[in-house]
Amino acid sequence: MPDPHANIDVLILGGGLAGLSLAIELKRRDPAIAVTVLERNAHPAPEAAFKVGESTVEIGAHYFSTVLGLREHLDSRQIRKFGFRFFFSDGREDLDATTEVGVREALPMMSWQLDRGRFENFLGEHAASLGVDFRHGCKVMGVELAAPGSDAAHEVRHVQDGVESVSTARWVVDASGRAALLKRKLGLAKTHPHDANAAWWRVEGRLDPGSWSSDLDWMQRCQPPERWRSTNHLCGPGYWFWMIPLASDVHSLGIVCDAQMHPLDTINSHDKAMAWLRKHQPRVAQALDVPEHAVRDFRFLRHFSHGCEQVFSADRWAITGEAGLFLDPFYSPGSDFIAISNGYICELIEKDRAGARIGAHAELYQQLLFSFFDNTMSLYQDQYPLFGDALVMPLKVVWDYTYYWSVLAPLYTGGRIADLSLLGRLRKPLERATALNKTMQPLLRGWGEANAAAGHVPPDGRELDQSSIGWFRDLNGALLDSPDDAELYDRICANVVRMEVLAAEMARQANRQHPTLAAISPVDFTVAAGTIGLLPPVWYGLADDLAVAGQVASPTPGVALAT
Repeated sequence: MPDPHANIDVLILGGGLAGLSLAIELKRRDPAIAVTVLERNAHPAPEAAFKVGESTVEIGAHYFSTVLGLREHLDSRQIRKFGFRFFFSDGREDLDATTEVGVREALPMMSWQLDRGRFENFLGEHAASLGVDFRHGCKVMGVELAAPGSDAAHEVRHVQDGVESVSTARWVVDASGRAALLKRKLGLAKTHPHDANAAWWRVEGRLDPGSWSSDLDWMQRCQPPERWRSTNHLCGPGYWFWMIPLASDVHSLGIVCDAQMHPLDTINSHDKAMAWLRKHQPRVAQALDVPEHAVRDFRFLRHFSHGCEQVFSADRWAITGEAGLFLDPFYSPGSDFIAISNGYICELIEKDRAGARIGAHAELYQQLLFSFFDNTMSLYQDQYPLFGDALVMPLKVVWDYTYYWSVLAPLYTGGRIADLSLLGRLRKPLERATALNKTMQPLLRGWGEANAAAGHVPPDGRELDQSSIGWFRDLNGALLDSPDDAELYDRICANVVRMEVLAAEMARQANRQHPTLAAISPVDFTVAAGTIGLLPPVWYGLADDLAVAGQVASPTPGVALAT
């Protein structure tokens, strides 16, 4: 019999979400490849496993359902998500009288809420069925990488059932989560200034915010009336609170907050977290104060965002998932970055197995991943004080979604995230999209600060239905298409033009409310004169007779976008 510890093509350290999904993707691309996964914890894992990353968005959902071919499991064993939903309810018990942002009807692109224990058990079984050597209950004791530039195999020492062994592999991929085995060994840790903390726990049973009202119209506003299936965000200044349902009849709860506005020592135990909820989200606290919502577990994490100096190497090692990069859970991007990173790793391994030199591609893929990370981080860093502003934060949510669905998401769902030729042709519109976002984030932040200084409070009780905005719904639905290169190029260019128009509309409204913002956050948008009214007036807290539609030219000269 061949030695199972020798001549492994890819050895993956960690059999969680990132490691197992990478193993499956490698096997789907090349069934002949020899893949071994070493996972410290024994399987089967408990359902409602003690992990974050339970909510998927479009890129991650496409990765699991389509790239990995797991749609049947997702539909039958997990919960279909009813989009994101936001309530601006700090200190409020009357959730039905606060501003609500969400969808009345599900958008076209599906996503799911994941019971991580159930999902990872399935991934382990599925990987093994594809021929992956999945060794759970196996602890990594040490990693010896081959000398740089050498063609020798890497060596990994591990212990399973009390027996120590050494495995040799051409590739080693670190998917060990926050254990970060290779990052620590190679001194690649990179701190990030985004200073936020989190505490999270799980309770028995289901929490249904749709039942927290006796207003029948409000209860039935969504079709179906199942707000509980959303990732519900209850927002206030400097924080947000999540509610995510799991298929094992458990609800995941979490407080995520700016470290300066809500210090960690105010939420770092279950008793403290409940006291915090009684002050900031009393309706949630009331719902939890019943015996049927028994507490399953509790955990907290300080300064959770982190980067990494290097994640891909021409010397045949790589880092994926939380072992390398982690942003912020607000828009649930964790699975997205697993999908993108795993895809790049598969590309590098395929090229190496074909005998190609991979140094240039490793560097380019890493540059792309880091740029996606930095651009996405701008949505969160220094923005938490804005989270309680019921006027500006809904607009930020629309802007952030539009940016994501216009550029990064169509590149991934269109299968072009590693297409260097197309990415090169798209360089100018991609740079323009980045520049627009870099201008909009401080503008939105300044708008919120001006509102706070002026004591401006928008009309409350607004329903801001994203599914009723035609172009927004179409932008989401377009992610289901399979465009060719020319179609995808034209679509992304058109999307960036729409971003220009939306940015100009929001900037005009901000400057109308606070003229000083023009000096604080100069606008640099080139928009052809024309009717602007992408968002209904209610999104700006306006009556119909103060509609934003009108003839608007660029407030200041800008750089024209060639489409």
